[in-house]
Amino acid sequence: MSARDVTEATFAAEVLNNPKPVIVDFWEPWCGPCRAVSPILDAIADDNAETIDIVKLNVDEFPDLAAQYSILNIPAMKVFKDGVVVKTVIGAKPRPALEQDLAEFLA
Repeated sequence: MSARDVTEATFAAEVLNNPKPVIVDFWEPWCGPCRAVSPILDAIADDNAETIDIVKLNVDEFPDLAAQYSILNIPAMKVFKDGVVVKTVIGAKPRPALEQDLAEFLA
């Protein structure tokens, strides 16, 4: 199950009210590093579907949500647990580094 897109309309249900931890990938289509990290997040989503959900939010389409969560640089990944941001990872990283950053949520 690859990372799926969320919108302002689905954000609360998919992220804030989700019983599992959720990684939100804040990205833009023109961003090269965003495109580089996308398949890595898809693979992590596939391998950890039992423990975590991964969603993508296009900050070009939903700038209010990006502003609400202080997204200044992309790609930015925020981990939400019980509706609260508990971790932020900024920038594209290779899979081992990203998995290390997110290890506490992937176990």
